[in-house]
Amino acid sequence: MPEAGANVETSLQDISLTILYDNNPYQKGLDTGWGFSCLIQGTEKTILFDTGGNGSILLNNMQKLGLSPLEIDLVVLSHCHGDHVGGLFYFLRENPKVCVYLPDSFPADFKSRIKAQKARVRSLSGPEPICRDVYSTGPLGNTLQEQSLIIDTDRGLIIITGCAHPGIIKIVEKTKDLISDELLLVLGGFHLLGESGYGLNTIISRLRKLGVQAVGPCHCSGPVARELFRKEWKDSYIDVGVGRVITATDL
Repeated sequence: MPEAGANVETSLQDISLTILYDNNPYQKGLDTGWGFSCLIQGTEKTILFDTGGNGSILLNNMQKLGLSPLEIDLVVLSHCHGDHVGGLFYFLRENPKVCVYLPDSFPADFKSRIKAQKARVRSLSGPEPICRDVYSTGPLGNTLQEQSLIIDTDRGLIIITGCAHPGIIKIVEKTKDLISDELLLVLGGFHLLGESGYGLNTIISRLRKLGVQAVGPCHCSGPVARELFRKEWKDSYIDVGVGRVITATDL
C-alpha cells in the first residue's frame, strides 16, 4: 500500500459520489429501499460500490439520475448480504463487461453465477489496489467478512463502508494502518442501529481522535446515531440519502 501522499494522482475536485440506493430519502422522485449502493466517478475507473437490495429500484434510480450501467467499469461488493448484493444480477444483465471485486468468503455458487453472466470475478483475501488511488481494506471480521473502499485523493482519504459489520472504528483504524494520510470523509453504513447513547458517544470520540474530518452515516447507522453525528460534526456532517451527490464542495 502507498505511503501518505506518495504519487497520488486523483484530485478531489474530480470526484463525485452518488448515492443510488439507501433507506434514507434525499432527492424527490427516487425510490428508497433497505440497502446501500454508491457510484464513484472521477477515479481512474468508474466504480459501483454495492448494489442495494432490489435491482429494479437500483436501475430505476440510475435512469432517473441520468446514469447508465454501461458507464461503470468495476463493481465492488462489501459483503454477502442481500441488501448489498441484491441488485447485482439485474445490473449484470445491463452491463456484464465488468470485474466484480468481492471478499473470498463469498459462496462459490454466487461467484459462479457472476461468471455465468460473462462478468469477471476478483476474490480478495487481503488489502489490494482496485485501480489507481483506490484500494480495498481487504475483508475484515470473523464470522462475517466485509471489505470497505478507500479513495486516496490529493486532500486525504475517503472511506466508503457497506454495513461496517467489523466495526466502524476497526475499519478506520485499518485504513490508517494501510495509508497514513488525512481522513477526509467516512461515508456509508456504520451498523449502529440499537447502539446505546454511551456506546455512540464512545465511537464518536474515537473517530474524532482518529482525525475523521467529515462523516456521512446512512443505511444501517440509524436515526439516533445520525443525529448525534450531526451535532458533533456540524457543518462537516453530510446528510446522506438516495440521490445525494457528494463532491469537493461538500468537503
